[in-house]
Amino acid sequence: MNITEKILAKASNKKTVTPGEIVDANVDMLMTHDLTGPLAVEAFKKIGAEKVWDNQKIVVILDHQIPAESIKAAELHKTMRQFAKEQKLRIYDVGRGGVCHQVMPEQGHVSPGTVIVGSDSHTCTYGAFGAFSTGIGSTEAAAVMTTGKIWFKIPPTIKINVNGKFNKYVTSKDLVLNIIGKLGVDGAIYKSTEFTGPTIHEMSIASRMTLCNMAVEMGAKNGIIEPDNITKEYLQERIKNLPDFTALKSDKDAQYENTLEFNVSKMEPQIACPASVDNVKPVSEIGEVPVDQAFIGSCTNGRLEDLRLAAQILKGKKIKDTVRALIIPASQEVYKQALVEGLTEIFTDAGAIVCGSACGPCLGGHIGLLAAGETCISTSNRNFIGRMGSTQANVYLASPAVVAASAITGKITNPTNLEAKQ
Repeated sequence: MNITEKILAKASNKKTVTPGEIVDANVDMLMTHDLTGPLAVEAFKKIGAEKVWDNQKIVVILDHQIPAESIKAAELHKTMRQFAKEQKLRIYDVGRGGVCHQVMPEQGHVSPGTVIVGSDSHTCTYGAFGAFSTGIGSTEAAAVMTTGKIWFKIPPTIKINVNGKFNKYVTSKDLVLNIIGKLGVDGAIYKSTEFTGPTIHEMSIASRMTLCNMAVEMGAKNGIIEPDNITKEYLQERIKNLPDFTALKSDKDAQYENTLEFNVSKMEPQIACPASVDNVKPVSEIGEVPVDQAFIGSCTNGRLEDLRLAAQILKGKKIKDTVRALIIPASQEVYKQALVEGLTEIFTDAGAIVCGSACGPCLGGHIGLLAAGETCISTSNRNFIGRMGSTQANVYLASPAVVAASAITGKITNPTNLEAKQ
């Protein structure tokens, strides 16, 4: 079996499973947040349940609309605070956490070999740690809260093998955009995507999280990477009694629906153009595209590694006066370290605004929205019509390096071109 099949077999108390088989799996952790959580709480109460199945295995994180920008948002937050108090759940409130998919592994709620579900589509991020993780609906979340179980159809797996060395300013974001551009937004519907190869296992945890985060953008049920020493180094300081996961690997004779080969050696920065994540072109083919806003953040690219890369490009420079730049650290932990390292000062000196850790403009939240006719270059994961404000605005997706360079020039820019002009 491959790693996804092994995890689901164990979770459903089976020796083996095969693609297409329906299993009833035990859940190790459930995450919910302020946007989808209230619907789950409502459904939980309609079921007639009084207590959750295990209050140590449910985490509530407020991150989508924080601080509350409306009475409606404040009421949703109140609902989650009250539910967490009633059920004695761990809650990360405003100023105490950050974006849910960053907070979960940071705070030790993600472990290799486990089944993690969340009422958010980008829950697939935790596959970066060798977990089977996927997004579910709010009603499903209510059922998990009650029973601790959920059914899955075992997904067929696409193996994505990656070789080569990244060029300067080319990142895992460029790789995953390139993959989505090749596969399409529907190329992996209800399939597992297993990222492997020398390039993957040389990646940092942050880069792996970016890859698995966007697995859902090709329709995948989950994205996953075999855990290794890099995984262990990250988690051993965050999880007490970290389990042994050395055997958690795909068998040599594991079956895959398909194997795709990618080589990053000649890859240039990739751009997802409006209004679909699979409308991907290399930056050299983009042409002159002026931008009004540059956004660095989200559960895709708001980690310390991303901020360091952006700061490297922005240091000593000024953001073009026609561009507003928003930088949002993915968590309070990342924010604090950015302060310690002087990254925040670099950003503010360049003319950017550094906002509190939250989802921000990624989901059309209460900051950083676009007006009709405006264009944003963003490190987030979706560029659908209306995703970041007006339905007549345009969103391009790129890496932190490209976004930082574009903020300086006022148009979509390859960072190496910016460097050449110095």
